[in-house]
Amino acid sequence: MMASTAHPSFPQRPYSSTHGKLPERSANAFGGSAHPTGRDLARGDRERQDRERGQQLQQRESKEPEVPQISDEQREEINEAFSLFDLDKDHRIDYHEFKVALKALGFDLPKSEILSLLSTYGVPPLTPSNPPPQSNRPQNAFAAPHQSASSKPLNPNEPIPPGRLTLTLPSFQTIASKLISERDPRDEILRAFALFDADEKGMITLDDLRRVARELGEGLEDEELVAMIEEFDLEGKGGVGRDEFVGICMS
Repeated sequence: MMASTAHPSFPQRPYSSTHGKLPERSANAFGGSAHPTGRDLARGDRERQDRERGQQLQQRESKEPEVPQISDEQREEINEAFSLFDLDKDHRIDYHEFKVALKALGFDLPKSEILSLLSTYGVPPLTPSNPPPQSNRPQNAFAAPHQSASSKPLNPNEPIPPGRLTLTLPSFQTIASKLISERDPRDEILRAFALFDADEKGMITLDDLRRVARELGEGLEDEELVAMIEEFDLEGKGGVGRDEFVGICMS
């Protein structure tokens, strides 16, 4: 029997007691799925919609609206209407303020058209995290705060209804300027005629001229006013009729 050749023993390795075991996993490691759940997908979709809506609104606010060419007097009238009906002085007007401001400019638009314009030009209402710019106007401590037509808080996960959107001055200028530039000149003349013929009798009389001259601070003598009536009263009825007034202004 041959003696076996002695071989040097392999050095022992510091195997820990855990060698060869699978790494421990938490109890729910196999219970949870690696795929997103329906709740995760819904949350991600809402976040994506919020980002897209925020980007669209930011682009809408930063883009300079194209204002049609109007006269300086008409532009001043637009600015005055916005300032007058911006009741809470937050440099925004809501649905109701927008409607009456346009009406003051001579445009009585239906609700559907008002909402369509708000959908196109409107921005979200101001929130505590998005306060209005500071106004230099003194605050009236006794004035009741202006309440919006709808005080229900907005749901950040839902699109803002058009009726809750607001308009800034540049957007209002764009809308009003477009309406004015597209208005029939005859409508503008008839609107001026109505300012003279306040009691809607169908003609401008000497008393009407006296009243308007007084309101405008024009120091005109009665002889001058009578001469104006006689020059354009082609039928000798004691006043200037609507058609005669339109003809004077259109000539």
